[in-house]
Amino acid sequence: MSKAIVTPLTQALAEGKLTREELKGFMQRSNGPGLRHLALWVLLLGFTSTLITLAWNSWLIWPAMFAQGVVLVHHFSLQHECVHYTVFRTRWLNDLMGQICGLIIILPHRFFRYEHCDHHTYTQLTGDDPELIPLPRTIGQYLLYLSALPYWRGKFTELFRHAAGRLSAAELRFIPKVEHRAVYRDARRMLAIYAALFLAMALTGWWGLIWYWIIPLFLGEPVMRFVRMTEHVGRPTVAQMSENTRTNLVSAPWRFLCWNMNYHAEHHYVASVPFHALPHLHEKLKDHIFVEPGGYFAAHRDILRQILQDRRQQDAGV
Repeated sequence: MSKAIVTPLTQALAEGKLTREELKGFMQRSNGPGLRHLALWVLLLGFTSTLITLAWNSWLIWPAMFAQGVVLVHHFSLQHECVHYTVFRTRWLNDLMGQICGLIIILPHRFFRYEHCDHHTYTQLTGDDPELIPLPRTIGQYLLYLSALPYWRGKFTELFRHAAGRLSAAELRFIPKVEHRAVYRDARRMLAIYAALFLAMALTGWWGLIWYWIIPLFLGEPVMRFVRMTEHVGRPTVAQMSENTRTNLVSAPWRFLCWNMNYHAEHHYVASVPFHALPHLHEKLKDHIFVEPGGYFAAHRDILRQILQDRRQQDAGV
């Protein structure tokens, strides 16, 4: 008889830290929390867009666009939740918002769903996790990643490759064959929408989307790279989720922006728990997972410490 696999979740259940009834309650989905969060989200976007308008003829437009960009890139967090169908109880609302978010941040929703599924299946396993971010070997590599330049190069290459009807060897592994044509269509549709928007701006002479969307998106992406690094980078590349994923305790504004994805270890244990229930799940699992109480900045201090330590060992010939 094979031995049952022990995880922090099964350990918490076994120790009575979390009951199956509580877990069932955490997994209940509802439209209310997602719609309320989304309403505040739209208000925040309206506020940052107003800042850009007010600063239009001033150098202050750059910090205003950066603020807008920080909000825009966090559509990734909303899209991520929609991939798991946990923002709303109504399934088509998750699909609709996921598609809108993907259009905003240049990430086709269907492709991301399949890629992210493999990320959960093979979390932090080198060669299998398609979203794995290796620990940078040098400070230069660390800063290059934070610049988001490699990210954009990869995303644009990926989008145009799909539009041309090609998938990489890694993508062929996690995208079902029956969905290949759909992935190609999604990429072509996305590029067609962007082309139509730029054509409309050229015909009307109003280039506002450049200032309200495109420039802010590129200004804000390093912030998303900063956040994404803290989820797994610097944690062991092993299958055990109590080790390979980091939960960061951050302030309320950060939690709002990331739709509670700072509770990342909890999310990986029970991906079907909606974003609004993750803080409650955290209280049950916090003794069974890796928690960084200092938040994103403390996580980056740990990442930098490991980079410098590895460098010293290399210099010493260890």
